Amino acid sequence: MSKNQLSNNDTTHSFKKSLNLFDSTALVAGSMIGSGIYIVSADMARTLGSPGWLMTAWVITGLLTIFGALSYGELAAMMPQAGGKYVYLREAYNPLAGFLYGWTLFLVIQTGTIAAVAMAFAKFLGVLVPWFSEQNVWLDTGFVKLNTVHIAAICVIIFLTWVNTRGITAGKYIQNVFSYTKIGTLLAFIIIGLFIAKSTGAIQLNTKILWDAVQIQGDQAVTLGGFALIAALGVSLVGPLFSSDAWYDITFAAGEVKNPKRTIPMSLFLGVFIVIAIYLLVNVVYLMVLPLRGAPGAVDVFGQGIQFAANDRLGTAAMDGIFGANAAIIMAVMVMISTFGCVNGLVLSGARVYYAMANDGLFFKKVGLLNKKRVPALGLIIQGIWASLLCLSGTYSNLLDYVIFAVLIFFAMTVLGIFILRKKQPGAERPYKAFGYPVIPALYIAACTFIMALLLIYKPKYTWPGLIIVLLGIPVYFAWKRPRH
Repeated sequence: MSKNQLSNNDTTHSFKKSLNLFDSTALVAGSMIGSGIYIVSADMARTLGSPGWLMTAWVITGLLTIFGALSYGELAAMMPQAGGKYVYLREAYNPLAGFLYGWTLFLVIQTGTIAAVAMAFAKFLGVLVPWFSEQNVWLDTGFVKLNTVHIAAICVIIFLTWVNTRGITAGKYIQNVFSYTKIGTLLAFIIIGLFIAKSTGAIQLNTKILWDAVQIQGDQAVTLGGFALIAALGVSLVGPLFSSDAWYDITFAAGEVKNPKRTIPMSLFLGVFIVIAIYLLVNVVYLMVLPLRGAPGAVDVFGQGIQFAANDRLGTAAMDGIFGANAAIIMAVMVMISTFGCVNGLVLSGARVYYAMANDGLFFKKVGLLNKKRVPALGLIIQGIWASLLCLSGTYSNLLDYVIFAVLIFFAMTVLGIFILRKKQPGAERPYKAFGYPVIPALYIAACTFIMALLLIYKPKYTWPGLIIVLLGIPVYFAWKRPRH
């Protein structure tokens, strides 16, 4: 056998079945928890101005995410293949629908999130090691700026990409350690916060304005009621929905899950339930430690409140209310653990989608091959390069804002796919059926559609750019499909 033949055989064998329920749940939870839970409630507080409505927004997010996970379970058990949502959309609709999702995932959703979370890791690393600073600029060409925060973020992406090219076992060990460590640190934060918070006085202040919705619009405070309140509530979901995103990443790696028809639906539910419960309790701690309303010019975290926590770093502000001077260091360590594990989960899972696309002839052919460790190494490398470039571009956060509308479209389309596939493939094996079908999947689709309508009206900057990114994939799809001679 020649060397080339040996290489070809080594790169075309199947995935290694390595992920059990413990590992899969870690991937679900670890991919969800990044830095968002420590930040987004500040903007939500300015939008809603009410502790009761803030918690309502998180409850709605939780219910939507759990409904989505319960619905995706049917598709995951029915089609336990690498690629997850890409495969579901392809089978329910057509290859174009699947490609548009994969295109958007690669261009923005997965790689943009990797970039954003890696940059969050690097910024909080700067709290411990001040050399890592956005002011420590090594290169500035006018349109590209390289500072030491970029260097740290890119190094994290390169390292975790390399680890995951070494096999699924290496990637899952990192995922397990960091996922369960950050769950433990968040639980400790919750327990300590609930125990200490009684003496801060925030509880009394927040109780007085429990359902008094007042939105901050520039220098004005506007009382909300009726449809204006409903609209504010819908728009406020952008942040928590992104903070709760990536729960479906386990479906991308379905080809490496042991007993996937049972394990994936169960891990989706367990991982999502754990994270949503933690998110709700963390926000309870915020409201027990800090008043929701504050003043931007206040000199301490209590006076700034949740609304005006410095740089929206609400977790740090809450920690300051509990631990005082050591808060910034403790929170930096917590965020670094959280974001490192999140990046690993995103890196591990995303490349499996590009692998599935390549095997359908819709991505670079060699991305559809596995290396000697039985992982799609080239897909991992290409993903890492693009995510690193997004770090340098500085546009990753804007891209993520733009794509929220597209994410909601794909969510709704995927769950609608359950109805379509039950008509198209009534005899297909369904080891798990969507909980509450048809009511819960229909409620999920209706909720996503309603939020999209609100964003179209009140936040057009979140909608049209995302639609354009998706639509740009149409000519690319036909270019890939064009016969090559």
